[in-house]
Amino acid sequence: MKIQKMTRNLLLFAFVLASLQTLNAQDSLKTWMLGPFFRSEDPKPISQSDPESSFKDPITGDVAYWKSMATFNPAAIVKNGKVQVFYRAEEKLGEKEIGGHRSRIGLMTSEDGVNFQKNKQPVFYPDNDSQKANEWPGGTEDPRLVQTEEGLFVLTYTQWNRKVPKLAVATSKDLINWDKHGPVFQNYKDGSYHEQETKSGAIVTKLENGRLVATKINGKYWMYYGVPTINLAYSEDLINWIPLEDFEGKAAAVLKPRTGYFDSWLVEAGPPPVLTKDGIVVLYNAGNSRNIGQQDLANRIYTGGQALFSATEPWKLLDRSAKPFIQPETDFEKSGQYQDGTTFIEGLVYFQQKWFLYYGTADSMIGVVSTK
Repeated sequence: MKIQKMTRNLLLFAFVLASLQTLNAQDSLKTWMLGPFFRSEDPKPISQSDPESSFKDPITGDVAYWKSMATFNPAAIVKNGKVQVFYRAEEKLGEKEIGGHRSRIGLMTSEDGVNFQKNKQPVFYPDNDSQKANEWPGGTEDPRLVQTEEGLFVLTYTQWNRKVPKLAVATSKDLINWDKHGPVFQNYKDGSYHEQETKSGAIVTKLENGRLVATKINGKYWMYYGVPTINLAYSEDLINWIPLEDFEGKAAAVLKPRTGYFDSWLVEAGPPPVLTKDGIVVLYNAGNSRNIGQQDLANRIYTGGQALFSATEPWKLLDRSAKPFIQPETDFEKSGQYQDGTTFIEGLVYFQQKWFLYYGTADSMIGVVSTK
């Protein structure tokens, strides 16, 4: 009887604790925020390195073990009733440090948002094409993915030639065959932004008939981009972009790091933002500097924040989270190339009546959290 009573008490305690954790998570979110997001009962990475995966590289002509170092930083979209996740895969090249390996983009597909089937070959990578000078030898990195109302897929990603990272765009009708359009700012001001560091382009979307589609505000598409501050750009065709500038003609930062908070070191655009009745909800990546930031977080740890911008003036910040809504907690989120931990958010979908958020863990693996 005592054992049964103890078991009942333990179960009751576990239930109450879980309920309190859920309530605390909900209380920490303001009404305009997305979430709360939860890990599964037994959280595990949905993708990690694979030293056996290979394909014939079109530039070198050699066999490349394209996932031998890591898989991380995923984009996501829903197509034909399945979640399609595009992820950055790194080929290990010796003992080089971060930025010294070679990246390509792979694809995996899921019917439930959690269990995935992976394509054996990368679907997007450096080739002997018009973008080789921008993408070789470092590769193609950190995708974000949206769809137009007409069904065209638009991929923003970083081109890394090991000299200057450049934010670029590509389009596809089927997620397999891609047209590369090059750096997003290459035609602006005679290429004055072309040799400046740009990355992390997140195009504003809205939820329409259960899918996230790129949306116009005041007749233009908008994109949050950049690091260590988040800047803003606009476009009429999703290919050629114009950076929002201040009166001095410099890129205007619309979200900056804050002393005293979890985002004291840097901020970086996350998955495609969502236009809601409250405004534009921007999920962003945040880096911490402990001496001027959040004391219980390590230096350089990456967590996730949320910011709300005006629905009619996308540069106007209305509100911002005081605490991260996601941060490294599990072992696989605290191991890898960033050992202090990373939950680097890049992929967001609305699927089977709930939100799924996909993120990279310590530049090594991929995790997922979802709403209930």
